[in-house]
Amino acid sequence: MPLFSTNPQRVDPYKNFKFIIRSQGQAVAAVNKISPLKRTTEVISFREGGDPSSVHLSPGQVKYEPITLEQGLTLDTGFEQWAQKVWTYGANPGSEVSLKDFRRDLSLDFLDEAGQVVITYTIFRCWPSEYTALPELDAGANAVAIRTLVLQTEGWQRDVALTPPSEPTLS
Repeated sequence: MPLFSTNPQRVDPYKNFKFIIRSQGQAVAAVNKISPLKRTTEVISFREGGDPSSVHLSPGQVKYEPITLEQGLTLDTGFEQWAQKVWTYGANPGSEVSLKDFRRDLSLDFLDEAGQVVITYTIFRCWPSEYTALPELDAGANAVAIRTLVLQTEGWQRDVALTPPSEPTLS
């Protein structure tokens, strides 16, 4: 059975360096790293009263791990404005929080080497729980300044309706 239905000759798995994160339908600029989409199901163990030697296992609550986005420092203020919706330092008493629209659904498009979308996940009801505006600064370093946004989420789902494109051929 081929690993790739639209291109049965392909044997190499996809690489992890081509992706786009979308917020409110717009691509988020300069996101260079995204933590894994991880879900954990709690295990509930129980015994029957008349059977002292056997433990039965059952699935319990599901927890979705926070997602961390790392972005190269740019003049774009989108992350910062979103983080400010949850908490604004120095605001008037009673107006520190704006929970009206602080949750967002995000889309994560995974691309093949040709830049075509092959897998899309929708990440539901995200909200920023941690924001790092500036990284540690070091005048002797030779690195890109990275800011981070940690998002809490209530789940994610793969778009199974997406049909993977066929691989282009170079002429």
